[in-house]
Amino acid sequence: MKVGVAIDLGTSGFRAQKVDIESGEIHKTVITMNNPLPGANVMDHLDFAMNYGQDLAHELVIGAFRNILEKLGIHSSPDRIAICGNPIQLSLFQGIPIDDLAYAGQRKKAKYNIKEQERKAAVVKSIFIPGLENLDNCSVVIPPAIKHEVGADALALIVKSGMLDNEDISIATDYGTNAEMALKVGNVIYTGSAAAGPALEGQEISNGTIARPHAISDVSFEDKALRNYVLNDNMDTVQGDLVKPDDGTVIDKGDIEAYGITGTGVISLIDESINNGLVVLPKINLKNSIIQLQDGIKFNEHDLVEAGRAIGAIRAGHITLCNAAKIAMEDIKTAYMSGAAGTYMDAIKAHNIGMIPYDVDQISQIGNTSLIVAREILLSEDRLWELQKIAEEIVGTHVMFAMDDAFKEAYILELSYWGEGMPFKVLKKYLKKKKLPTIDAVKSVPAIEKRVVKDIPVLGEEGLHVLDKVGTYLTMIIEGCEACHKCVKVCPNDALTMEDEDNRVMIRTDLCDGAHCQKCIHACPHDLFKWENLDIMMQESSMEQ
Repeated sequence: MKVGVAIDLGTSGFRAQKVDIESGEIHKTVITMNNPLPGANVMDHLDFAMNYGQDLAHELVIGAFRNILEKLGIHSSPDRIAICGNPIQLSLFQGIPIDDLAYAGQRKKAKYNIKEQERKAAVVKSIFIPGLENLDNCSVVIPPAIKHEVGADALALIVKSGMLDNEDISIATDYGTNAEMALKVGNVIYTGSAAAGPALEGQEISNGTIARPHAISDVSFEDKALRNYVLNDNMDTVQGDLVKPDDGTVIDKGDIEAYGITGTGVISLIDESINNGLVVLPKINLKNSIIQLQDGIKFNEHDLVEAGRAIGAIRAGHITLCNAAKIAMEDIKTAYMSGAAGTYMDAIKAHNIGMIPYDVDQISQIGNTSLIVAREILLSEDRLWELQKIAEEIVGTHVMFAMDDAFKEAYILELSYWGEGMPFKVLKKYLKKKKLPTIDAVKSVPAIEKRVVKDIPVLGEEGLHVLDKVGTYLTMIIEGCEACHKCVKVCPNDALTMEDEDNRVMIRTDLCDGAHCQKCIHACPHDLFKWENLDIMMQESSMEQ
């Protein structure tokens, strides 16, 4: 059979499938727990590449990809590879410069003589991508961006949602780390990215995890007790334990053990806890300010604030796009939810807490659109050029949230609401005072269209395999080190180890928080820990099925 690989290069992790190119049959799916680049979001990844070398970042991405090939059971060269993702991830995979993505504004780019890279649809041979030269005559299929900063992932979201054919004012949101979103008003599409952070992917939460087997993805209250719902090996939701939320006592034993909670589980928990009086923002009204779930999994006030920041960033993004389009929030009638979080999330609960515009009539949950598009262009080159044509025809306006005053104002108010206890009516009042699109409490229940039950509906006959470690490391020998191990001790994710015999430091890149942290640099008493001295080391990845 002719073997192809479709891969979604996501900010929080990669999703890959082995596909029979001739029949279109999916044989196997592999997902990683994290992105191989240090950092908690795309800006951290950008910072790492710009400050420590784009070649270094490229090597990490390609190293992770090669480990994924091994776990897919592809030990020689695939016949074709198709990728999809945001412009930064795709550029780093290809090994093309990302300077034009790092700087906003034409004057800045002119000052540093930065040229915009062409990010149109392309089919290139693997010999032209560093690190893939030994893949025999393999074609790499690259989808187009709409603009240089509005990537193939946004195009996939817009096209697969169906919003181009919807006459209503509609909004599509990828509920992930970057929170890409697109608002369609007439024939104009307004795009933005809220950089919500990894909480919606279950990361930066104490017992959080991405959507994977044995993760709590939903909860409900049964007479003051908390029922857990957990993903099984087939990524189906099954009933877990019924527990007392104050101490975790099991009232009714479920059918499955849980290892963590997804971002969707967190959203469900927040909505249920607010409705049942366990949470009055920003406090948890239980012993030790902790909600106990099954199998020792806990949710604390720090987790509540982290999740609130992500939720607030998304609502602020929606407000900002409406402001750019000069419409009211209540004008939006259809909302599309994509990504793993957008699929497994209870849409009604997400609507209740403000992650979806409050007055929509319909919500459609559409799955992992990036992986769908990667598979489409893997199987059909005609589809690739069709997407290029669509990208060229889209009349779009991109709103750079980081530079937009409306987003800044709205997000500051959201932070006050989620983290400081600002009452909802005061939040509404200040939005109106600042002449921004206003919000309100949900007044009616929208219709829910669940197009897929799982974000990756078909896993293949060999099933889903989870890479707990992608096998990418940064390493260096620290000359003059006294082996005090302070750098090791301060690492919040246990990403760093040290070998005393030669003072060699090893950083597991998929666990490292990168620019978001850098505690190891500041912990060294003699300022000897220099990231610019780090080199790559590859180790065999570990797999949990």
